[in-house]
Amino acid sequence: MALSKEDLKNAIEEKANKSPKPQLYIKDFYKCDPDSKPRVIKNVANEMVREGRLMFWSSGSTTMYAIPSRIQNEEGA
Repeated sequence: MALSKEDLKNAIEEKANKSPKPQLYIKDFYKCDPDSKPRVIKNVANEMVREGRLMFWSSGSTTMYAIPSRIQNEEGA
């Protein structure tokens, strides 16, 4: 059974915080809830960007997701 929207947000945020890489592809979040469809996970991740819990990060060719404080710490180091 798929997670509730709030539980999915918490799982995505936890994965983004614990990941060794500061920025993640949307597909990296699919494992947070295998029962949710990829489109649902993408919509939740985009909602988290609007809320300020995640931010977009671009390598120039690919858009990824990241926790804002982790990006600032990594780029400032």
